[in-house]
Amino acid sequence: MSTVLDVSDANYKEFTDSAGAVVAYGLATCEPCKAYDPILEATAAKFPMIKFGKAKMHVPGRCREIKKTHTFETYPTTHFFAHGKLLLAREGVVEPAELAALIADHLLT
Repeated sequence: MSTVLDVSDANYKEFTDSAGAVVAYGLATCEPCKAYDPILEATAAKFPMIKFGKAKMHVPGRCREIKKTHTFETYPTTHFFAHGKLLLAREGVVEPAELAALIADHLLT
């Protein structure tokens, strides 16, 4: 079973309202997004208390509300949330050590 959940308009608020959540936004055709998937999976396994999710922005109608509230210039883009508040955004692939450090610094307080 994947430790990275599928995020869409239907569960976005509930997901990001949690104590700590990491959402990666991407496209199926994006090579960096595909390369990022195993990094997300491995990092999610190390932080079971944090919710990890991927929003598939290419699927018609699934992320319409998300697109209204966030603008994306680059995929993947990673957002870090705590209790519904966007704390941090990173564009591009976040390397495993940096991803772990950002989670430790911002979500495990």
